[in-house]
Amino acid sequence: MSKQIHILNGDSLKAQFPKEIDGELIIVRECLVEGNVEGDNFDAFFKNRAEFISQNYGDSKENYQNKVRTEFQKIQNVESGAEINLWFEDDLFCQVNFWFVAYLLSQERANGTIYLVRPSKHNQYGFGGLSRSELILAYENRQEIRELDTIANLWICYRQKDWKNLMATADTIKERFSFITPAIKAQIDRIPKGNNPGRPTRVLLEIMDELQTENFGEIFQEFSKREDIYGFGDVQVQALLERAKKYR
Repeated sequence: MSKQIHILNGDSLKAQFPKEIDGELIIVRECLVEGNVEGDNFDAFFKNRAEFISQNYGDSKENYQNKVRTEFQKIQNVESGAEINLWFEDDLFCQVNFWFVAYLLSQERANGTIYLVRPSKHNQYGFGGLSRSELILAYENRQEIRELDTIANLWICYRQKDWKNLMATADTIKERFSFITPAIKAQIDRIPKGNNPGRPTRVLLEIMDELQTENFGEIFQEFSKREDIYGFGDVQVQALLERAKKYR
């Protein structure tokens, strides 16, 4: 039997990962939906990411190298013929990480079978809202990925900010991966245009006006309900909120 690898989008899923499912766990601890994703090679890319995380999230560059980059190196070094399971949700935060992982695997030309494991339907809490038995069911219903290069190309388009080709690429696989298109639309809607500060900022302004509050807890809860397609955590929403206040 081939070795099983499970690539998980975050430590929270690791904490609830069913013991009944065998295999090695690799944890993606990134938020590639935010910040500098430039870099002509992997060293330059991870250097830029470490600097962004350090400046914006207060984590040290050394910690990034030890806890984040090392996990991606494990992906690059997956043994030939391994069965790889990618555990990612439908929101934009997860999708961008998913595209990057697919890109890494495509570069290594992994010749094992690759599967996508995702919740049966998009919800605000993703895997975190599933019970142990529901996680096992999601694994049993996993979807084989035969379009790895196409999904990898989504990352290339995202990195280049080529939104037209990003959507066009998704359209070529929408019959099997229809959930990708709403995430891309959410990404395009983020982009400020003229007096429009972008969808997330606009929604935060609407929430503050409707609730008549600047209380972060209330705003974050409401934003997460309305805009769960983004998958933003409290840190991302807090930064957005501070920028949104400048428009008031």
